[in-house]
Amino acid sequence: MIAKLTGTLDDFGPDWAVIDVAGVGYLVHCSARTLEALGARGDTVTVHTDLQVSENDMRLLGFADAGEREWFRLLTGIQGVGSKMALAVLSALTVDDLRNACANGDAAMVARAQGVGPKLAGRIVNELKDKAGAMPGGSGAGGGAAVPLPGGSASADAVSALQNLGFKPAVAASAVAAAVGELGEGAGEADLIRVALKRAAG
Repeated sequence: MIAKLTGTLDDFGPDWAVIDVAGVGYLVHCSARTLEALGARGDTVTVHTDLQVSENDMRLLGFADAGEREWFRLLTGIQGVGSKMALAVLSALTVDDLRNACANGDAAMVARAQGVGPKLAGRIVNELKDKAGAMPGGSGAGGGAAVPLPGGSASADAVSALQNLGFKPAVAASAVAAAVGELGEGAGEADLIRVALKRAAG
């Protein structure tokens, strides 16, 4: 599975970008906020990706940071929310806004996204309310253990890696935060994952 791309921003449109990686152009569908963060044509960019495969389509989604990708995965896990609608939500709201809206039960804020009606907004808020505090975008429940981590950094990548291994978001964030404290902020992703795994398993 393709987890991340680093290359040259070759072209982009309203909801997509083409990233040239060693001569291969990858079409990635993105939120408006991710497209804004990518910059201008010719810039070197990095996007975290999620590959969605259906019976008649294969689609690569791109995100400016791992936190946005995790929220996308949560959104698309809700009945009635496909990839296009999830991107619409992430285009209308920042990750912080979405986290706060879910934590506070603010369906009206989620309904600001294009194509999201009040009923679906309510479902999104209700289903994600308990998960919002531990997700990327700020500190939440758990006594401050889930500290904010710089988006797109080695820390954020390490948190994502631990979650992919089955650890809960709050546990992953807490373990990586402890690893950063032990190794220092300049530590690489591999070292952070190694130390964080020991912390999480312990």
